[in-house]
Amino acid sequence: MKVTTTGDLTLIKKINTSIVLEAVLKQAPLSRAQISELTGLNKATVSNLVQDLIDSDLVVEIGPGESSGGRKPVMLLFNGMAGYAVGIDLGVNYIRGVLADLEGNVVAELQRSLKKHQLEFTLKELIQCIHELIGKAPASPYGIVGIGIGVPGIVDDQGSILFAPNLEWRHVELQHMLEEEFKLPVTIDNEANAGAQGEQKYGTGRGIAHQIYVSVGIGIGTGIILNKELYKGATGFSGELGHLSIEYNGKPCRCGNEGCWELYASENALLEQAAPLGFDNLEDLLDAAEAGNEEVRALFYKIGEYMGAGISNIVNVFNPDVVIIGNRMSRAKTWLEEAVQSSVTRRTLPYHRERLRILFAELQDQSAVRGAAYYAISKFFTKIKTG
Repeated sequence: MKVTTTGDLTLIKKINTSIVLEAVLKQAPLSRAQISELTGLNKATVSNLVQDLIDSDLVVEIGPGESSGGRKPVMLLFNGMAGYAVGIDLGVNYIRGVLADLEGNVVAELQRSLKKHQLEFTLKELIQCIHELIGKAPASPYGIVGIGIGVPGIVDDQGSILFAPNLEWRHVELQHMLEEEFKLPVTIDNEANAGAQGEQKYGTGRGIAHQIYVSVGIGIGTGIILNKELYKGATGFSGELGHLSIEYNGKPCRCGNEGCWELYASENALLEQAAPLGFDNLEDLLDAAEAGNEEVRALFYKIGEYMGAGISNIVNVFNPDVVIIGNRMSRAKTWLEEAVQSSVTRRTLPYHRERLRILFAELQDQSAVRGAAYYAISKFFTKIKTG
């Protein structure tokens, strides 16, 4: 009786192709022999799989490497320009976008301000931005592989925005709307989660197992990475630590709570307190602090103390290796860092802060948009690896 094993063999080939591609992605330049050594796959299998990846435009040969005796090996690289992804950081008062290659390198970027929050207006602006970025993509075998978007709110696993208090949005099926418009895979996630992914993949969080990314913009959000994996909680909504209560009978928040951390330590809190000094934007405040304005510097210090108060709660709960402060307020590192560190030192348990580092985002206000592009790239790789 003839036994067919086609399905099993096909599955094994997909798994082995994924292993080889992962090796090239993480450790190239590599030769076929080095891939065989790293993966444990025999040389003939590696050679066949590499050829398939070359034929698929995902891997390229870049010429001979160093010889350890005998013929020089042909070295291989991942072809990052095989396709491109769009990443969007949809802020409360801005849209920031990038076009990135498959290695996450930024090819083009744009930013525009948002004067209104109405869904119809914002959606129109968002679609125009995405079209503009797509129009900047060079010709490539896979074209635009997907769109990733970070938003300041609670997002479900269908890409719907359930609640974005600072945008005053509820139940917006954004993923569905954009997939209808662009006929491309779209990934929607909370902006702070995207920022955490951006810093872990491309920024100061590389190689760090336990890290909390604190996105400080108009509001505050957090992305929690534990054991190098994004933690999203039982229903996918973790990270809303900007709505920790730090003052029991505090100011009312749009979320319905009182005394939320973001009311005292965000860009919005800074601007409210700066208004009597005649300032209405972060850029002018940064310029004034740089020019030696002591009132503005003191204001930044006060905001930094409140920032540290919330971070202290995070440290005492999660015991992370690092806390990374990102988004727009990371640009004020010079004026915030001392106050944040002092506040955290006073308020955290000594064992929790023994190895703790408080860092400012390497990507500054680009963390979320780079992370959003990574979502689209990651989704493409998953599709390639699973066939």
